[in-house]
Amino acid sequence: MGLTSSSASPQVLVMGLDSAGKSTLLARLLTGQVMDCSPTVGFNVGTLELDKKTSLTVWDVGGQKSMRPNWRWYLDGCQALVFVVDSSDSARMPEARKALKKILSEEKLRGVPLMVLANKKDKPSTMTIREISTQLDLSSYEGRLWEIQACSALQGLGLQQAFRSVHKLIKKN
Repeated sequence: MGLTSSSASPQVLVMGLDSAGKSTLLARLLTGQVMDCSPTVGFNVGTLELDKKTSLTVWDVGGQKSMRPNWRWYLDGCQALVFVVDSSDSARMPEARKALKKILSEEKLRGVPLMVLANKKDKPSTMTIREISTQLDLSSYEGRLWEIQACSALQGLGLQQAFRSVHKLIKKN
């Protein structure tokens, strides 16, 4: 029995505004360590083993304003989009909503499930999941599987669960 495309790890894109914590999140998932991350120019990629039979190939794409026009070049074969927001930064939610809407309007992401990660929940005075969901206008994405979960990349809280949920979304789709 040869390798088929279905036996390869599903491709998952991690996107979001700069400083949302995407690289910290990926490093924490892959190594279990907190690493000092500088702004990502280009991308980071790694394979996340969820269990002995299940893995995801996770792409973390730089989120600076100058990088966002390049996001569409990473969409080929994407089976889930993980959009990371800084839940302590309500001032940037309108910018995050715009960036999310723009990337989800891409033809290659039609029907691709979405996981929104409300990162930095370890900080004081973060927005609630409901507030973030409203700010990002998630209810407008009818016909698309989506979930939103809280996490802390620094503390490693909620990350494994979130990516297990991502895998379930891919299987449901």
